[in-house]
Amino acid sequence: MKASLSWLKTYVDIEMGVDQLAHELTMAGLEVDSVYDRYAYLSTVLVGRIISVKPHPRADKLKLCAVEAGSDTCTVVCGAPNAAEGMLAPLALPGTELVDGTPLAESTIRGERSQGMLCSEIELGLGTDGSGLMVLDSALEHGTPLNQALDLTDPVLDIDLTPNRPDCLSILGIAREVAAFQGCSLKRPDTELPDEIGAINDHTSVIVEAPDHCPRYSARLIFDLQVAPSPFWLQDRLLSVGLRPINNLVDITNFVMMETGQPLHAFDFDNLAEHRIVVRTAHENESFTTLDGKARHMAQDMLMICDGEKPVGIGGVMGGMNSEIEPGTSRVLLESACFDPVSIRKTAKRLGLNTDAAHRFERGVDPGGTLYALDRAAGLMARLGRGSLIGGAIDEQFNLPQPAVIDLSVEQSNRALGTNLSAGEMATLLGAIEFNCSPRGDAMLRVEAPSFRVDVSRPQDLMEEIARLWGYDNIPTTFTAIPAATRPPSKLLIQRQRIRDIFCSMGFSETINYSFIHKESCDRLRLNETDGRRNTVTILNPLTEDQAILRTSLIPGLLESMQRNLYRQSRSLKLFETGKIFISNGIDAQPDENEILAALWTGQRGTPGWHAKPEMCDFYDLKGALENLFASLRIADVQFTRLPGSACTTTKPGATAQVLAGAQVLGTIGEVHPSVLKAYDLKQTAFVFELEMDKIVDLITESISAQPLPRYPSTSRDATLIVDRAVESDTLLAQIRQMDQELVEEIQLFDIFQGDPVPQGRKSVSFRIIYRSADETLEDETVNQLHKTITDRLVSHFKADLPA
Repeated sequence: MKASLSWLKTYVDIEMGVDQLAHELTMAGLEVDSVYDRYAYLSTVLVGRIISVKPHPRADKLKLCAVEAGSDTCTVVCGAPNAAEGMLAPLALPGTELVDGTPLAESTIRGERSQGMLCSEIELGLGTDGSGLMVLDSALEHGTPLNQALDLTDPVLDIDLTPNRPDCLSILGIAREVAAFQGCSLKRPDTELPDEIGAINDHTSVIVEAPDHCPRYSARLIFDLQVAPSPFWLQDRLLSVGLRPINNLVDITNFVMMETGQPLHAFDFDNLAEHRIVVRTAHENESFTTLDGKARHMAQDMLMICDGEKPVGIGGVMGGMNSEIEPGTSRVLLESACFDPVSIRKTAKRLGLNTDAAHRFERGVDPGGTLYALDRAAGLMARLGRGSLIGGAIDEQFNLPQPAVIDLSVEQSNRALGTNLSAGEMATLLGAIEFNCSPRGDAMLRVEAPSFRVDVSRPQDLMEEIARLWGYDNIPTTFTAIPAATRPPSKLLIQRQRIRDIFCSMGFSETINYSFIHKESCDRLRLNETDGRRNTVTILNPLTEDQAILRTSLIPGLLESMQRNLYRQSRSLKLFETGKIFISNGIDAQPDENEILAALWTGQRGTPGWHAKPEMCDFYDLKGALENLFASLRIADVQFTRLPGSACTTTKPGATAQVLAGAQVLGTIGEVHPSVLKAYDLKQTAFVFELEMDKIVDLITESISAQPLPRYPSTSRDATLIVDRAVESDTLLAQIRQMDQELVEEIQLFDIFQGDPVPQGRKSVSFRIIYRSADETLEDETVNQLHKTITDRLVSHFKADLPA
């Protein structure tokens, strides 16, 4: 938002310098990005004195003027009829950029060199006279820059507004802020109307068929208008804020919009079919050509301004070519409306139209200022266009938003802001920006927000207003009381880092993936329809299609990381990740957030070298990594049990195990199913596990136990059993542990064999039992007897055979 100092001074007496003004506005929440002088371009335009005028030898209407500017004299080719010897006129030097954007350069005109340009008022943006050279006061000193000679300076403040302050998208809104921190009054522009003739209802009508999109629509009629260039003061106001003057009627709508913040639109009344307005939403497959000459395809929820037959504008965004103001326009219907911000924002975004009107409507205009802006513009049109104002105004209203009425606690405000203001001081501050405050005892204020503050709805909004008006610099700096006692960090944080360190020490690399995944991820993972991980949270505004839902598993991220690495010829990967998954509990409830530990291993088992052949990793490599993790965390009694094929979805049946700690299920581990690999365009076997981090952390004990080193030697015995293939090896070892034999120190599985001579459907399992006593050296007879007892029980329990 741009605001020139000269325009601001029309509505408020500014007593401070422009630098201080910029600082005060910034500290009030209206950040001033830059300040520039709109007349700075005149620094390369000098006061020139014409010392001679000669006819151009090859052009009857041109003259050769010798112009003196300080110590320099230059030749200028000029066509102005009033160029005369001895007169002072503006001399633009090469490099000057004229108000129409044309850069001036030294040139040759009809064979004669021209070293500059003698200028008229209109060429310099200092008036509307373009019939001849601008005549300067003879008392001026030639060679002086024109902006200094005429004392021309008008700083323009370029203000970066936050979206919650649409009230300051106007010169009046900014002037109101200046008046507030200066403690002076705001001077509102005159809205007195000229004499009216007739009645508007005799000429037109307005029907609002979409009140949800348009809660207020106002209109006036002005007849017998004359379209002409705007007077200089009006053109100058628009130019000061970067708008291009067009004609008096269009310029007035832009002027009032910049002045009040209320967008307006002028329709050629004679081009409106049936001379009436209908406000409705677009029809299916409706098309409309906007003022920029482009055909727009409208959606059915977009607001249209129509006449009796056809659309004539997109509500709040842009008008149409079929009703624009033309040189022959004599009758105008002037629109001033309040549109639904959400509707305008969606329409402007989908159509790619970022207009000044849409910029204001999508943030929220003053619903109570519609008629004020309408009367202001109608009066200007009648006067500047020499027209006749038709009596009365149409003002259709439907559930118009009402200003907020808020009870403000003085105590809570002071506590939140760190101030010590009284109720009266708060009321004075808020009253300076037109909030109506009434006391309710000594500790409460009843505050009614003005209609133009559509962003204020709760006490915290009022506290923010008090803080910025009181001055952030005036709020004392305080420090939060910090207790000397410290609390130990969270167990989860400590153990999470510990787990990360363990995996890194095993050669794994940590990945950090987005919490957003593709909406088809559950299908790609082959999850059952009843799987809780299908209860996903949908992102309302996803950045891409690949990030449409919150993840319910870490495996999609790991598989995508594998895919990216394989595409770059990195085929051996050991990856792990810790992070949260999100299980939906419905639209109106927060999702369950569970922390998960997951890992993936693919490619070769180890680093290739001359002393070993390359070997691909398998299920037992990743299982070994997990076992090492549990051993490092001193978590005992962890078992890996085969998962039935019907329960295997993401991983391959027969190559999937459930990870248990006692009776508690921690997660699963297995080979990725071929269908899942295909869904992620992976052509290499991979192994993954996914465990619940919270359950793992709960199993970690903080106590550390120690025992002395054994004094007596150990002895070992091997046993081989032939059992059914369905019997898990870990079940055999668990059965031995359950016998609770005091002398059994350790059990090691060292061989599994299937095939001839082992009968079909069975397998040979070999393990070693290490025996040791803490009190004596064991005798062979004792060990042999114990070993036979254990073997016999296993044979009996598992219906096993001993090898021949």
